Amino acid sequence: MKHLSDFTAADLAELARSDVARALAEDVGSGDLTAALVDRTRSAVARILAREPAVICGVSWVEAAVLACDPSARLTWHVGEGQRCVTDQVVLEIEGNAQALLTAERTALNFLQLLSAVATKTAVFVDAVQGTRAAIVDTRKTLPGLRLAQKYAVKTGGGVNHRIGLYDAVLIKENHIAAAGGVGAVLKRVQDTAPQARFVEIEVETLAQLDEALDCGAQMVLLDNMDIPTLQEAVRRNAGRAILEISGGVNLQTVRALADTGVDRISIGALTKDVKAIDFSMRMEQRS
Repeated sequence: MKHLSDFTAADLAELARSDVARALAEDVGSGDLTAALVDRTRSAVARILAREPAVICGVSWVEAAVLACDPSARLTWHVGEGQRCVTDQVVLEIEGNAQALLTAERTALNFLQLLSAVATKTAVFVDAVQGTRAAIVDTRKTLPGLRLAQKYAVKTGGGVNHRIGLYDAVLIKENHIAAAGGVGAVLKRVQDTAPQARFVEIEVETLAQLDEALDCGAQMVLLDNMDIPTLQEAVRRNAGRAILEISGGVNLQTVRALADTGVDRISIGALTKDVKAIDFSMRMEQRS
């Protein structure tokens, strides 16, 4: 499976079509019983409005949903992917078959509200650490089946993707270290077992473990649940040798102080796990 950083526009469109196909099958099943009340020959104009400020994300998913139901529909975006909208702004106008637009409505809005929520939340954290060296990074705490879509939304909001799954990079945690026989042994073994890994990262909980990892040649280190003074000392000891990442209990009240310690990355599971959907609505005008 490709990493998102290698995705082309065609790859993104195919991902969206695949996600939407599953969602429409789940929602429509054997047919939309309610949309059938509308004359199948009637056309309509639909406008999607933002009910709150947001970073727009999910254009490919919305288009896939609409065009799956009406291949001849015309979509005009007034706020593009990655751009910010304001309350009550029309972000999209759609012209097409009324029945089809009604069927596509919920699936299109579900993707738009979820992915825009992830992008918006990411942008808030990115803004909070502006001026520091710290990148805001996602995790594997994603909705099952929608990991690539959510990680794409993180990128759209200005964040950075961590590993996509267990197959593309290595994150060595306490249990891996214990089972493999120690920091040195596990770092040596990973060179033989996972030469294709995009990166190898090792988690440490103390400054002593950090020293050991650095002495063994670690190039990326995850500093787990350390307080500010300890993080500052970790940055001093590291002296630029490895990429340092913070994880654990990060929120908007703490993220700036954490970034000011001089670490390179701050990973936040809440970007994709604790998501409050952005409020969008669709309003239709019938045409004869």
